[in-house]
Amino acid sequence: MASLQNSPTLHRTLFHNSFPQKHGSGFRSSRRDGISFIVKASHEPSLSQDEPGRRQMLAIGATAPLVFLFDQQSISFAAESGFQPVVDRKDGYSFVYPFGWQEVVIEGQDKVFKDVIEPLENVSVTMIPTGKQDIKEFGSPEEVAATLIKKVLAPPNQKTKIIKATERDIDGKVYYQFEFIAQAPNFTRHALSAVSIGNGKFYTLTTGANERRWGKMKDRLQNIVDSFKLFNVTA
Repeated sequence: MASLQNSPTLHRTLFHNSFPQKHGSGFRSSRRDGISFIVKASHEPSLSQDEPGRRQMLAIGATAPLVFLFDQQSISFAAESGFQPVVDRKDGYSFVYPFGWQEVVIEGQDKVFKDVIEPLENVSVTMIPTGKQDIKEFGSPEEVAATLIKKVLAPPNQKTKIIKATERDIDGKVYYQFEFIAQAPNFTRHALSAVSIGNGKFYTLTTGANERRWGKMKDRLQNIVDSFKLFNVTA
């Protein structure tokens, strides 16, 4: 676990997840504790934004298990079901997020989408290079969760608690998922994360909500985490 604990790049790029950022009408950019971000203008589904011919995914309903399809009809149905698909062909990952969240640009993050009214409701994806081939090389789900939460996903002044940490195998690739709470003086964030290794990178997806809205959002957030998949990038 030493290489995970001592990664300054990992600490710097993931640390933003614990900070709420509020938006007023006409808001374009803000800065909090030295972290800047820009709200992108409204756009068509992210699946078609970056590159044509990308893999497409579908989340059926806010609480139903995820089903992955690869045709244009899937995109339309995903929107009807309340989710928007994202497939990053360049970096080799895909996931879904709730329809209506806006993409924002945050330094060090590859993708971030958030609800501008409820700023703690967001999803981010971060990658750092690694020489490891399997997430298990960093330790058990509990060990990886404890290190990331303590060193990366929550500021040192927040009290944290791991609810659970599990392991999943999807198409022969191991993913760790964990659920945790981070308590700040004026809010408590309930979050879910998924981590895995592929394409020579350590990937982290994190999503969450204010504890007061957890009951309403937990199934939708679980769908986000369950949808996260890596695929091999070809040169």
